[in-house]
Amino acid sequence: MKRFFLCSVLLAASLALSSGKDGRISPRNAEAVLSESKLRADIEFLSDTLCTGRKTGTPGSVLASFWIGNMFSSIGLEKVSDGSWYSSFPVSDGITGRNVIGLLPGSSRKYVIIAAHYDGIGTLDGVLYPGADSNASGVSAMVRLSEMLSYMARLDGPFKKNVLFVALDAKLHSMEGSQHLYKLLRYGSLKDPVTGRSIKLEDVELFVNLDQLGSTLAPLHRWRKSYLIMLSESGSPLRAALEKAAEENSLAGMELAFSYYYSNDFTRLFYRRVSDQRPFLEGGIRSVMFTSGITMNNNKPGDNALSLNYTVLKDRIRLIYYWLIPSL
Repeated sequence: MKRFFLCSVLLAASLALSSGKDGRISPRNAEAVLSESKLRADIEFLSDTLCTGRKTGTPGSVLASFWIGNMFSSIGLEKVSDGSWYSSFPVSDGITGRNVIGLLPGSSRKYVIIAAHYDGIGTLDGVLYPGADSNASGVSAMVRLSEMLSYMARLDGPFKKNVLFVALDAKLHSMEGSQHLYKLLRYGSLKDPVTGRSIKLEDVELFVNLDQLGSTLAPLHRWRKSYLIMLSESGSPLRAALEKAAEENSLAGMELAFSYYYSNDFTRLFYRRVSDQRPFLEGGIRSVMFTSGITMNNNKPGDNALSLNYTVLKDRIRLIYYWLIPSL
């Protein structure tokens, strides 16, 4: 009787897993680990008074970096920075920045980087600037993408590409965190903990920057709250891949834009000059930025966890996940 019961449980568990046409486990299974409640909890913590706005070099910033490292550990990522989650670098006036790096190992020597900056303005004259959308939302999206992809790797075996998840510090200090990461890769200073080889810049196939993904306060069109902006090279096949991912995964209702509010000048500004993909673009690495745009709350005390739309944030993460899968 016990054996029959055990077999029944195992059969039910196996049937619960969706399979694709080729018999492999469907990527849809990873949606089981993504929820609005997790996203809300992430952003509430990162924008709480405990993190004091996450200004680089402050105790609140260090606390946020510890939280990210603990999340990477619980998800099962690997450390690549000399046995640590943290890669420190000097910023200015004795301030130290700390990138947080985790690896999802793949089966080849190629890498995809998914990054989001976690630093913020901090607390000025006793007033907290929570930075919920900018950029706790991007950090939460990165962490939950790492959880979804790790879940799929456990179910269906490793992806071909390795995935580096990086929480970048010091964006507000001339993108020092992104520049530090670029230099580490350029000089082969990061080691793959599985193979022992240096991770080199030429091994990186794609850099994905997640910067402000939680708001619906500045939609592309006033009547459509579900939207996503993707900035990339003009004519990039990654744009068609995003449209395909939306169509095939019940997200066709999400409005997609491939420019920054249809302005060539703002598109160049945010894609090439003031966002963390800049060092990688200048180094010849294919790069993409996802955002929901600047709102009237940006860099203000009103950028708090209550101002975000968690239903739309979840859908944006789902779309980015399905877009990523074929690249891996």
